[in-house]
Amino acid sequence: MRGYLTVAPQCPVCQEELHHHRADDGPAWLTMLIVGHIMAPLLHIGFVQFRPEPMVLASVFMVGSVALALYLLPRLKGMIVGFQWAKGMGGFGAPD
Repeated sequence: MRGYLTVAPQCPVCQEELHHHRADDGPAWLTMLIVGHIMAPLLHIGFVQFRPEPMVLASVFMVGSVALALYLLPRLKGMIVGFQWAKGMGGFGAPD
């Protein structure tokens, strides 16, 4: 992967063409889904157990959410492109 949303034109190891993938909004959607399901219960537990100041709580969880999203996004992009490659979807399969 070249960046958070862009895919390299081809694999540097096996030279597989990757320019025609069709992941679209899937990785971003999965990232939001996973980050939300992880951070929402932690936010509730943090608020109930520790009762921090609202700005402290918001700051900590904003930084945590952004960090987790930036960590997961390229990995989920790779997962979706790899899944498409394995199933012959999104331009990876041989034309019929």
